[in-house]
Amino acid sequence: MSKTMSVYPAVSELVRTSMAEVIGPRLYCCCNCRNHVALHDDVISKAFQGRNGRAFLFSHAMNIVMGPKEDRHLLTGLHTVADVYCGDCREVLGWKYERAYEETQKYKEGKFILEKSKIVKENW
Repeated sequence: MSKTMSVYPAVSELVRTSMAEVIGPRLYCCCNCRNHVALHDDVISKAFQGRNGRAFLFSHAMNIVMGPKEDRHLLTGLHTVADVYCGDCREVLGWKYERAYEETQKYKEGKFILEKSKIVKENW
């Protein structure tokens, strides 16, 4: 190796590394035990209403346990839902839409509502 070459990568090479590669993906965790329950990349909407205020609609959730399915009258009509609990501490986090009875609400089927007051950010 010549005296002018360095064993360290150029600054431009270091800049290309994204924050996700350095500290991992942005996550949402259970507010009670910090169990990872959702990825920021899976947020569909932040404009939903939960039982206790604002809620986020997610395409996927992880490390959760689901309760029994039940029909519930929500703001947007009748839905079959299952409550969603943290897989570690069993804190109620929200619910999963199993079925929407109105055609305009079918896009929610299979999606998850996690209440903003029940989740916290990690790796932001």
